[in-house]
Amino acid sequence: MARFSIPLAGFLLLCCCLLSALRLTQADYFKYKDPKQPLNARIRDLMKRMTLAEKIGQMTQIERSVATPDVMNKYFIGSVLSGGGSEPAPKASAEAWVNLVNGLQKGSLSTRLGIPMIYGIDAVHGHNNVYNATIFPHNVGLGVTRQVTFILTQISRNQQASFKHYRTDPNLVKRIGEATALEVRATGIPYVFAPCIAVCRDPRWGRCYESYSEDHKIVQAMTEIIPGLQGDMPPTARKGAPYVSTAKGKVAACAKHYVGDGGTTKGINENNTVIDLNGLLSIHMPAYLNSIRKGVATVMVSYSSWNGNKMHANKELVTGYLKDKLRFRGFVISDWEGIDRITSPPKANYSYSVQAGVGAGIDMIMVPYNFTDFIDDLTYQVKNNIIPMSRINDAVQRILRVKFVMGLFENPLADLSLASQLGNKVHRELAREAVRKSLVLLKNGKSAYKPVLPLPKKAGKILVAGSHADNLGNQCGGWTITWQGLEGNDHTMGTTILSAVKSTVDPTTQVVYNENPDANFVKSNKFSYAIVVVGEPPYAETFGDSLNLTIPQPGPSTIANVCGAVKCVVVVISGRPLVLQPYLAGIDALVAAWLPGTEGQGVTDALFGDYGFTGKLAHTWFKTVDQLPMNVGDPHYDPLFPFGFGLTTKPTKN
Repeated sequence: MARFSIPLAGFLLLCCCLLSALRLTQADYFKYKDPKQPLNARIRDLMKRMTLAEKIGQMTQIERSVATPDVMNKYFIGSVLSGGGSEPAPKASAEAWVNLVNGLQKGSLSTRLGIPMIYGIDAVHGHNNVYNATIFPHNVGLGVTRQVTFILTQISRNQQASFKHYRTDPNLVKRIGEATALEVRATGIPYVFAPCIAVCRDPRWGRCYESYSEDHKIVQAMTEIIPGLQGDMPPTARKGAPYVSTAKGKVAACAKHYVGDGGTTKGINENNTVIDLNGLLSIHMPAYLNSIRKGVATVMVSYSSWNGNKMHANKELVTGYLKDKLRFRGFVISDWEGIDRITSPPKANYSYSVQAGVGAGIDMIMVPYNFTDFIDDLTYQVKNNIIPMSRINDAVQRILRVKFVMGLFENPLADLSLASQLGNKVHRELAREAVRKSLVLLKNGKSAYKPVLPLPKKAGKILVAGSHADNLGNQCGGWTITWQGLEGNDHTMGTTILSAVKSTVDPTTQVVYNENPDANFVKSNKFSYAIVVVGEPPYAETFGDSLNLTIPQPGPSTIANVCGAVKCVVVVISGRPLVLQPYLAGIDALVAAWLPGTEGQGVTDALFGDYGFTGKLAHTWFKTVDQLPMNVGDPHYDPLFPFGFGLTTKPTKN
């Protein structure tokens, strides 16, 4: 037996070594890091490893200006955002953005569990915070880009109308979503706070340009932008589950603002929507169901109230309806300092706001600055059983689900492979297409037998006038480079309407630009015709609330001086219908161009007949503000131009 003792000892030693190696391998193995594991298994494995501090960190979203790699590491921050105008440097390049995002991400990856953060940004009409990005028309214009088949049941003094059905062009907004996602990813950002699916019921609201239509059917159709941003949801996917394709160039989307934000009294921003449950569900809720069916990853809660109850504290609608009834399984995010505004004045009782907001079912809180106050308060409330641990676990599971689904654990760091997508020619051509399809021709000649449009490209001398003719900032509107937007041509790249006119007309045509000419100047120059471009200055949110909805001066005087002396086409740049009735008789042709963005040549494409006008109003154009709110189907419906109105022209060669 002795001759077998040495081999036996060696065998036992080998077994011990193998066992130790196996144990070491098992100790190094983290199921949540294994993409081959089922999604729920990964979530469960990570959740059981997390401390309370790590969970609350995941629920916290902070602003770029207060985020550092050390902050990300110390507080386990789950998300960072850039607010309007928040950028690494003025006119920052794609590389500067990527470096910013990756620097913060490395701070997150250096934590004990290495949970990646998710960086979010408002990309509401293209990648609008970023220099040189393609700026698409705002939603108010995109809602127009469809054909409406309708039956007028009565033409009378009240212009009562009944619309049978809509034929939409959802492919256009889907392509816009695809282009936007590519440009956002070009800067290293994987998450956008878009689309806004508000149903604007009163144009006095300062956010009406963020709404596709006053009619929920159009808004529902326009949710096709979500698969453009995120990718097409597989037919076998679970109902209510978030879906973001892991293919390069897709981003997580956010349907907002839940719910009823477009129905506030007198259109006052962040105010009270007074409507019964049936009205809320039939007008303001349907697009959320479409969004969830398309796999939208996140939903943002509205600042507004429903019948006096703040949406950020409305457990019945956030948890009871959105999560339980609609089976939404992505995460719910607050708006900017949204829980602070549960009280009036904001943050008057912050502990209550934290309890009410998190308790209502909000999963991620956009703090964005005083994040330690939020973390400390929420930690105290959980430890003292004010907010149950089950609520925290629900929130974190949802956040992790989105991060796992979109492949953030496998590919947390961005690269520069998509940098050339930012503002590229293909996307600008798409934006130009969207502009021309979003134009609504409201008047074409003082007689139907003598149309003014399309304009001849060859003419002796033409006048271009108005405050918005050569102003890219006015053309783009709010939420462009900064939160409120900026006037002028120095803030991003694009083509003004004046530049587009000059490049479109015949080389022999003399183009004269005078922003606000007097009547004598117009009369003495013997112009063949004039193009007057006027409208609203840029604004966003409450700063855009208006009780009069008038065109600011010198717009009206420019219209009077020019149109009183020469054949004129007036192009209105605005985020909503404005008061036009006083000027209508003196105008030869009238075009609603909304907020077209950077590609002004889309306007001249239709003005000069390279393409025909096809747009149909998605918002009722009122006569006077005293009529408001007034939406199609209302008993007192008596508009200047009804919902669905829009004259058409055919392309011409000239």
